[in-house]
Amino acid sequence: MVRLTRIYTRSGDKGKTSLGDGRRVSKTDLRVAAYGTVDEANAAVGLARLHTSGDIDAMLGRIQNDLFDLGADLCTPHKPDETGTLRIVQSQIDRLEREIDAMNAELAPLTSFVLPGGTPAAAALHLARAVVRRAERLVVELAGHETLNPLTVAYVNRLSDHLFVLSRVSNDMGRGDVLWVPGGAR
Repeated sequence: MVRLTRIYTRSGDKGKTSLGDGRRVSKTDLRVAAYGTVDEANAAVGLARLHTSGDIDAMLGRIQNDLFDLGADLCTPHKPDETGTLRIVQSQIDRLEREIDAMNAELAPLTSFVLPGGTPAAAALHLARAVVRRAERLVVELAGHETLNPLTVAYVNRLSDHLFVLSRVSNDMGRGDVLWVPGGAR
């Protein structure tokens, strides 16, 4: 369990931060940008939870916990012989897929792209989805430079799909979706 007795340490005052293995890197390091954006996504999910309840809120609570796991995974450089390091695992992705499939089965097929909006919950979920997509781009970029747990990319990819479907559910099961009308504002 984590125990924080002091919030500030002054150790980052010169623009460096510590990774999970203790190595010090610049706060502009791509790895820091990736897990920092995952943290931002977690905050966006937390904001969306202000507009949800019941099963949806429970799903989002599990996702927030997963996002802390994902941040820990990204914060700790991969080592081939590691044991005991917190990593995203397949069962977390499988759970997202089961939830996506169950929710999507109740929705009418889309006939257009969906504009972010609708209910406050749906709008907040669309914002969280967009932040997750940005995190995904950074994780993919990082994976091009360093060895990562390959499930990190799969998790953020699936999560953005999950948040999209959840936004439709939050829009009166898709009936309140705001649909794109190509050229409609000309």
